[in-house]
Amino acid sequence: MSGPFTYRVTKAGQVLVSRGSTLVVTVSGSSAARLIPLLGVDHETDQDLLARATGNYRRGNPPGAHRP
Repeated sequence: MSGPFTYRVTKAGQVLVSRGSTLVVTVSGSSAARLIPLLGVDHETDQDLLARATGNYRRGNPPGAHRP
């Protein structure tokens, strides 16, 4: 899949994270409560937070980092 993550916050306090047209993960409970106030600052920060929430992130190896 290509393209950035998108998210939607529900009335119930869940964060629905999608990539393309596919729902990747639903973050709820205390994890969502910590995530929601951090979202919306800027696009790069949102993408980093959403990648971490989906588990699509490796410490020290953010997306786009390539070794020659």
